[in-house]
Amino acid sequence: MKKLISLMLALALPLSITACNSTSIPASTTAAAVEETTAAESVESSEEETTEATTTAEETTKAETTKTEETTKAEETTTAAAITVEETKAAEETTEAESASEENKIIDFTEKKAEKTTTLPEWDPSSKAMQSLVEFVSASVDENSKSYIPVKDRIAVFDMDGTLTCETFFTYYDTCMFISYCLEDHPEKVSDDLKQAALELKPGYTAGEALARKFAKAYAGMTVKELYDYAVEFGQKKTPSFNNMRYLDGFYLPMVEVVKYLYDNDYTIYVVSGTERTTTRAIVANSPISEYVSPSHVIGTEFEVKVKGNEEVPSNMDFKYKNGDELVLTGGFIQKNLNANKTIWIEREIGQYPVLAFGNSGSDTSMMNYALDERNPYPAQAYMVVADDDVREWGTQKWDEKSADYEKQGYIPISMRNDFVNIYPEGITRADVQYHEPEVNASVTETAATSAETTAETQKAA
Repeated sequence: MKKLISLMLALALPLSITACNSTSIPASTTAAAVEETTAAESVESSEEETTEATTTAEETTKAETTKTEETTKAEETTTAAAITVEETKAAEETTEAESASEENKIIDFTEKKAEKTTTLPEWDPSSKAMQSLVEFVSASVDENSKSYIPVKDRIAVFDMDGTLTCETFFTYYDTCMFISYCLEDHPEKVSDDLKQAALELKPGYTAGEALARKFAKAYAGMTVKELYDYAVEFGQKKTPSFNNMRYLDGFYLPMVEVVKYLYDNDYTIYVVSGTERTTTRAIVANSPISEYVSPSHVIGTEFEVKVKGNEEVPSNMDFKYKNGDELVLTGGFIQKNLNANKTIWIEREIGQYPVLAFGNSGSDTSMMNYALDERNPYPAQAYMVVADDDVREWGTQKWDEKSADYEKQGYIPISMRNDFVNIYPEGITRADVQYHEPEVNASVTETAATSAETTAETQKAA
């Protein structure tokens, strides 16, 4: 704008001089004015250029400053991210180090012992038997202990009836099963003599090999699987000797805990029973200890078994098993697994001394003594369950008498009354009456009685 005004003034001056003769302006004055105007314009132009340059410079500086700030922020962000990554990595390394440290930490077996003690809540905390077992097991798994036992040699053997499970309804599981089979479930499949034998089984009867032979005859012709299935079927029945108890529910809770405790400490568990082997397998497989005892670790009384169709062939060497063949019980008898037979069959099937043995009667002492034999290369202990609880159970044994006798023989006695917090699951209680006559069809009783009379007369005549 200033340039335009200056230019107009410069053009207007000559015109003004020509038109107004009364006013005279020297040429030098005009030239000077033009020069001054030009100079002014030049100064103004210079100032404007300088201002523009300054503005441009300021803008450039601001842009550079902004860029620098952005770069700085980016660097700070990168640095922060790097720090975060490093911190995360450090945290992971610390966690790994702590984990490794935990894995390599030396086990304090005093603490371990306390932990194991708390895993047996069904035992009274003051139980000396339980305490001795925990001490033994704790030492046996401690590689720094003189009493350490390698895993492969940690063998524990248990009797079943009266040691792991009830034998007071009113008698053993297998005896009750025999009575039920002959008199209630399948009287048509057994002889009158066997029916009569079942009728005669009342409190006070004598159990032994002679009776076991009758059991074998009763199941003649059954396949091994059929006997197994019947043992499970019978176990679903309720016993009249206890309230709310099936025969399969009779396992002692504290002894179940012992089996699990040993299993958790890498012991191999065997059940060595006077009950026939297939029946024992069926009972164990449907019990709370089924996870800890495999079928191959069951030893019991033996009945003769042959391939069906060859029952009368004297030697098993004279025939071969073919695909689809059935294994059947012949009615023959091999051995009753009590007393010395327990020791013999432990040696034949396990092949080494057990280091722990559990029983409840004189027929188990051979097994106890085998574990405690001085030739056993490892420390060993034997425990005897005393049936001294006559409130929750049908026990009749006197603690003072039995415990003293067992201690004298080197066994550690277990009191069902004092050592067991609970014996059976909640809801199971002792009934008012232990023994009930079996419910038998009148025709069965009559034929059995007739058979008994005939047998008596025959014997008398002989």
